[in-house]
Amino acid sequence: MDTEAQPTERDRSSRPSGSEEISDTEGPEERSRFALVSRIADWLPGGRITLTLLICLLFLLLLSTFVLQPFQIPSGSMERELRIGDRVLVNKLAYRFGAEPRRGDVVVFDGTGHFGNADYIKRVVGVGGDRVVCCDKEGRLQVNGRSVDESTFLHPGDSASTVPFDVVVPDGTLFVLGDHRSASSDSRDHLGSPGGGMVPVGDVIGRADWIVWPVGHLTRLHRSGAYARVPTADGAHG
Repeated sequence: MDTEAQPTERDRSSRPSGSEEISDTEGPEERSRFALVSRIADWLPGGRITLTLLICLLFLLLLSTFVLQPFQIPSGSMERELRIGDRVLVNKLAYRFGAEPRRGDVVVFDGTGHFGNADYIKRVVGVGGDRVVCCDKEGRLQVNGRSVDESTFLHPGDSASTVPFDVVVPDGTLFVLGDHRSASSDSRDHLGSPGGGMVPVGDVIGRADWIVWPVGHLTRLHRSGAYARVPTADGAHG
């Protein structure tokens, strides 16, 4: 009896339904893009490494232009929270979709034409329609008749202001002050200048949201609650 196993052809119908064969799913467009990237990489010195670096730089440029931008603190006008040399990350989208600066926000703005030819960082204490007065009997700032306790962020030893003022903030502008009042050039110093020391909302670059450098000073910057009970200019609470 012939006991040698006879070779048999495997029934094709018995194959598992989940085939392990890999099909070419790339269409002409995908292959064309891949070929274009390869040609660009071949043309650049350094090849794909250089191309990757250029893409990363382009991404960072777009991010800095439209979304987030770092700024270095050049002076002590915002101490005690922001120190000389600190780098803050400014959210440039904070006021781009209908939102506007609010009292207590720390903002970066272009001071050209009303403060000086530079960018500045200050705290918003008055928005359009507000009446900002310094000072009440206890030496505190008043906004729309409400006294504000700024002790949580004012520089130790500073008062709300040594310069008295009583201003109404025009619509579309901001009244801004530095936290280190005795070392800050802000809206108080330009009351007699064109624009009356007010910052147009359109000149605001963004809201400072983070201290990112030095690492030991890494901090999220929150809107101060000191102004939370200040009524709006029409008498409603904001």
